Amino acid sequence: WGNVGGGVTQIVMGTLLFPLFREVFYDGDAEMAWRTVCVVPAFVAFMTGLIVLRTSEDCPEGNYKELKKTGRMPEISAAASFRKGAVNFNTWLLYIQYGCCFGVELTMNNAAASYFVDEFGLSTPTASAVASIFGFMNIFARGLGGYVSDKAMTKMGMKGRILTQMGFLLLEGCCIFIFALMEDLWSAILTLTVFSIFVQAAEGSTYGIVPYVDPAAPGAVSGIVGAGGPSGAVAFGFGFLLLGKIQDAYMLMAGGVLFSGFLSLFINIKGHGGILFKAPENEVLMAGGGGLVVPEIEAKGEVEKDA
Repeated sequence: WGNVGGGVTQIVMGTLLFPLFREVFYDGDAEMAWRTVCVVPAFVAFMTGLIVLRTSEDCPEGNYKELKKTGRMPEISAAASFRKGAVNFNTWLLYIQYGCCFGVELTMNNAAASYFVDEFGLSTPTASAVASIFGFMNIFARGLGGYVSDKAMTKMGMKGRILTQMGFLLLEGCCIFIFALMEDLWSAILTLTVFSIFVQAAEGSTYGIVPYVDPAAPGAVSGIVGAGGPSGAVAFGFGFLLLGKIQDAYMLMAGGVLFSGFLSLFINIKGHGGILFKAPENEVLMAGGGGLVVPEIEAKGEVEKDA
């Protein structure tokens, strides 16, 4: 749902506020209007941050300080946790893959509207409304990716999760190729919609795998994998900046996504295996119960609490 904000922002800024600022406040000066409009999401984000600090808890179980006091959360240094997650090869494979799904989404949030203006001659407000489709697919598509990953886990164990991840990324890459070749507006919009569904489903399936990489250091693994998104956006952004033809930038992005999909073949989760790596005999049985083993140190904390 957080990424639905990408679609909301496209409509609010591009379709509603930009024409308002341009015509009412800046007498047709589009450049000044657009620069000023960008202050609005910055202000909203700042205020949201203050509200979160004042009203939220660190996690569903409560604040970390209280959890540590009661023994429900072990005292582990951030450096030790980061090292544990960073030395796991699977973490970096998922980092690359998340860069090729969430990174693509961030890139499209920036590039889609201008693409429809330049290639199809749409006005900025109309192009922003079309581009918002990409963000609005998050209403269901990311959750759909996680749901399919869960179902695949119950049928095939971890191999099912990884095959789901691979499939979504390969379909995403193919859709980028097709989108770049579209010459008809409505075909491009339809392709963009399907393309966005696979992008966000891959995001969901990525985090269907993340908790299993190292259950004793979930925060470190999640943080590193999550950082792959902005990293991918920066990398793909250079493609749009440096390549003279925008279709070439899309082709480069599609090739990167397809490559990341094949990296799924090398994911090997301890205790679960992977596509090319044999799972332990009890892995399918674990899959029926979710397959995620609680780290011993956390389980100990729960036992002490119950006692």
